[in-house]
Amino acid sequence: MKVVKYPSKEQWPQLLARPALSVEGLYDRVQVILDNVRSNGDKALFELEERFDKAKLTTLEVSQAELEEAKTLVNDTLQQAIRKAAANIEKFHASQLPKINRVETVPGVTCWQKAVPISKVGLYIPGGSAPLFSTLLMLSIPAKIAGCKEIILCTPPAANGKINPAILFAASVAGVSRIFKVGGSQAIAAMAYGTESVPKVSKIFGPGNAYVTAAKQLVSLKEVAIDMPAGPSEVAVIADAGANAAYVASDLLSQAEHGPDSQVILATTSAELIDRVEKEVGLQLEQLPRKEITEKALGHSVLILMDNMDSVIDMINDYAPEHLIIQTDNYLELAERVVNAGSVFLGPYSPESAGDYASGTNHTLPTSGYAKAYSGVNIDSFMRKITFQELSKNGLGSLADTIETMAANEFLDAHKNAVTVRRK
Repeated sequence: MKVVKYPSKEQWPQLLARPALSVEGLYDRVQVILDNVRSNGDKALFELEERFDKAKLTTLEVSQAELEEAKTLVNDTLQQAIRKAAANIEKFHASQLPKINRVETVPGVTCWQKAVPISKVGLYIPGGSAPLFSTLLMLSIPAKIAGCKEIILCTPPAANGKINPAILFAASVAGVSRIFKVGGSQAIAAMAYGTESVPKVSKIFGPGNAYVTAAKQLVSLKEVAIDMPAGPSEVAVIADAGANAAYVASDLLSQAEHGPDSQVILATTSAELIDRVEKEVGLQLEQLPRKEITEKALGHSVLILMDNMDSVIDMINDYAPEHLIIQTDNYLELAERVVNAGSVFLGPYSPESAGDYASGTNHTLPTSGYAKAYSGVNIDSFMRKITFQELSKNGLGSLADTIETMAANEFLDAHKNAVTVRRK
């Protein structure tokens, strides 16, 4: 990992630049797949699954028999872990349900807002070397709590046409309505446009590779909403001289193993800690099965030595990390000064993996600096808010002059007249 000492503020943007993703031709290739699915429906999905996932399917939807079989293939220990994590995720997200507050802005004028669930949502869960059944819990459970009537899941099958059993078990626990064996950008197209088998949804959630991300961006321009812009995963760690180097190293490595384009950053005021962390990273890296992937991520990650914690906080807020870990003596004080981050982990015993799996918070978070403007997935992500107002005769009367004056000065006479005819 690169070590940088006392960078000036002018150096921060270049120092903290995310790994660049080559997108040359990507959107054109994805658009071809989207158009194919839109025009040819299930026929295109069968062909694309055989081409990309090497799965020759006769049906796209997962059957009840396959769901029952999955339960027998997931060992009791994992089943219990999934159920415990699900309970914590449910408890935390249920606390976010909004309440209706009626406000009388002036006598006789009452306004309120009501949250209503999105009726039909689509979830995408990658398969492959890291089947993210945890992400399925993070998306389906709040959707269920919000009251979404139909939760559609698309996930790629293996070459034998089977879905990872842990994904199917998690789907049963989390309340998914229907599951389809479709991966990649063709899955996004299926949920955006609808096919003979896969229903059209109103909003799509979930992570994926560059093709999935591009597909989500393209369909969101016209057809359907998406959760948020998504990029490679990232973590920043703020630590002081008293931090446990083994803990810090483990947090950096846990995020780096996501993929070769992941980014991890340590910002500290202690040169001695950097030395200790470097050694620990080397020791722990040797024990990781995903060592090759992790090393590539470490290649564009950085350990930064700063003069003081004020500069550290300013730099991290400028970076706006997806995950932020604070391991300092005064972590609660520093936490109050964080304004740009997806999810924050405080103290030596709060590893980022706790939030990834079981503490209850959501791990679907804004990346690539979008934490400056986006929240992570929460109950509101699965709801819409509708405003209501009721004006009595006297209430309208008290606002009539204001409305008529403003309408007249915007040259919208019909707006003014809607009040005038009532006054008359």
